[in-house]
Order: sequence, then structure tokens, then C-alpha cells
Amino acid sequence: MKVLGIGNAIVDVICKVEENFLSNNNLTKSTMKLVDEIEFKKLLSNLKIEETIAGGSVANSIVGLSQLGNPVSFIGKVNNDELGNKYEKSLINEKVKYCYQKKEETIPTGTCLVLITPDSERTMCTFLGIAGKISDKDIDKNAVKNSELIFLEGYLWDEGEPKTAFNKAINISNKTAMSLSDKFCVDRHKKSFLDLVDNKLDITFANEQEILSLIDAKNFDEVISFGKQLGKLIVITRGERGSIAIQKNEVVEYDSKKNLKIVDLSGAGDLFAAGFLHGYVNKLSIKESLEKGTEMSSKIIQKIGSRLN
Repeated sequence: MKVLGIGNAIVDVICKVEENFLSNNNLTKSTMKLVDEIEFKKLLSNLKIEETIAGGSVANSIVGLSQLGNPVSFIGKVNNDELGNKYEKSLINEKVKYCYQKKEETIPTGTCLVLITPDSERTMCTFLGIAGKISDKDIDKNAVKNSELIFLEGYLWDEGEPKTAFNKAINISNKTAMSLSDKFCVDRHKKSFLDLVDNKLDITFANEQEILSLIDAKNFDEVISFGKQLGKLIVITRGERGSIAIQKNEVVEYDSKKNLKIVDLSGAGDLFAAGFLHGYVNKLSIKESLEKGTEMSSKIIQKIGSRLN
């Protein structure tokens, strides 16, 4: 396999909302909030569902890599329930090898409510369900060893079981990439994330907010200095300002595409990572990899949802 993804196996429930829905429910736009099952159902009770898709940040990236013709696999924990079965089927339909054996669990399959406001920003409320209970026992050793690279998501990093899963996978992997996922995620786990970036990851993906928060930088020049000192590959998306990759003293920038008809920013970072990793595992240059990432993210933001057809 080229890439094995390990992440939250979450079913995305996509709904369009007005701005006041966010303020009325104390939600911060463009962030991800963890909710329990009761709050999730309460929010959903007032909404019309546009689409339901098997999602999760890294799973979206892995599907993107598959669509680009790469042999890929995924590990994510679901219950043996209706949503869990839909999840597995959705990945298999996308030619992704699913390296997890479903079991009867007391906790349901995870779900994420993706709320899209008229400005195309997406705000997420996630009920992790069984996805957040992934442990080292769920990691298929052979799947890790037989992949050129594993791709992890910061969303999954929490003390306890997911942490043991991460460490097991990192310790036996050939190469490790990870996405920092979300600024709140970085704020919650700053010390751990910094340790991962410094000592365990070969490639780090972040957006500008996340990387500034991680290193407590006051401006982007500090980020460039940090990236050069790090000596490993760090890839940062900057919205309209495009993207940048830093590796040792090499700094490569790529512009964003202009005049796009943006309808939903869901999956922009996930598909960017898919494009970049496609370039990386197929030995393209850093510039070509940034270009492929930009192309993929530009396509996804012009449609609803986090999957290209």
C-alpha cells in the first residue's frame, strides 16, 4: 500500500443553516465542537439533512488518494450497526481497503453534524461515539508495516486509548504524516503535538491558525524560522494566500486558485493533504505536490461535502 490512514470513522451529516442558528446554539463558526449524543440529536431535530457521507478528516484524504489511483487503506473504529455498515461499504465502494474488524459495541458509530452557513464556512459538532475509543488492539500491524506511509489525524489524539494506538502505529511505521486538524485541538494538546512534530512525525500538515497556535508565534516569519530549524517537512495552507512547504532551508510557496465558485469549505484541508501526499508518494517535487494539493482542494470547495465524485 502507498498510504494507510488512521483516523476517526465518522458519518458526516451535512445541513445548511443561517448565521443565527450558530449564535442561538452557542457555536463558534469554522470550528469543531465535541458534543454528546443528546446534544447531537437536539441540534439535528431542527434541521433538514442535505447529505449523509462516510467521513472523518483522514478518511476523506484517503478516499482522495484512492481517486487519484493510489492503493490505500484505512483503520477507523465503528460499531456493527447501521451507520457502521454504511461507513464500511462507502469506503469499499471508493476502493479503499478497510483494515478493521467491526464488533458489537455498546457505543454507536460516530457522527459529525456539518453546518454550512451562507458564506460557505463549515462549523462542526461531533459525537465521536465508538470512533474515539480506538486502541492499540485495533491497529493492524501488517497493514502499518506494508504501507510506505501512515497518515494520522490530530482530532483522534486524546489521552488514553487513542494515544496508545497512535504510538503503536508510529513506532512500527516506515514514515509518518499527521494533520494538526483544528486550532482547538492544538490548544488542547499543545505539549503533546509539539513533541510529535519535533520528534516523531516526518510530515506535518497544518493551516496557518493551527501552526501559529502550536508554536505561540506572533507572525508568520516565526513559523518560517521554526520550519527551517525543524529540518523535517511541514506543509501549511493559508487560505487565499495559497500554501507553503518548508523542509530544512527550502521554502516553496504555491498560489491559491482565483475566481472559484465556493459553495462549501468542508474537506478543503483533507483534499489538499490527499493531493500533496499523492505527489509525495509518487516522487513528484514539492512544488508539484503543492500544485496537486491546491487542485484537489479547489475542486472540493466548489461542491457540497468532503468527497469528489
